[in-house]
Amino acid sequence: MALEKPYLDVPGTIIFDAEQARRGYWLNQFCMSLMKPENRDRFRANERAYLDEWAMSEEQKQAVLARDLNWCMRTGGNIYFLAKIGSTDGKSFQQMAGSMTGMTEDEYRAMMVAGGRSVEGNRYVGEEGDAQAHRQPQGSAGGTGTANKESN
Repeated sequence: MALEKPYLDVPGTIIFDAEQARRGYWLNQFCMSLMKPENRDRFRANERAYLDEWAMSEEQKQAVLARDLNWCMRTGGNIYFLAKIGSTDGKSFQQMAGSMTGMTEDEYRAMMVAGGRSVEGNRYVGEEGDAQAHRQPQGSAGGTGTANKESN
């Protein structure tokens, strides 16, 4: 029996619930492996070969190779774990978060210092706020291609 999940109607938000945790288990384990310098070196030396050592889906591997963190999250990645990819690439968390919203690092920092996104227009899918998918570069209306498709 499927659980009712009313929280799935929050624009710009992927809830890391038990289903997402199961979906992303190996992706997140891969990310945790990047805590060790020798694993970061192996990953940087041959990303595809290193990813192939993990029981991740092909879609998850493609999302990592594309460095599309939104895509990674749709396939079960958790931002806590995904931050290890950015760190491996020498990026700050603000740079990574900015890339997920289509903002520069400075734009993202300014938005967060100002209190984050407004709740106005962003409480549920279908409103006209700036977190709605059609207003985001990674949203379903923002482009075509594998990285923009919804993953279930």
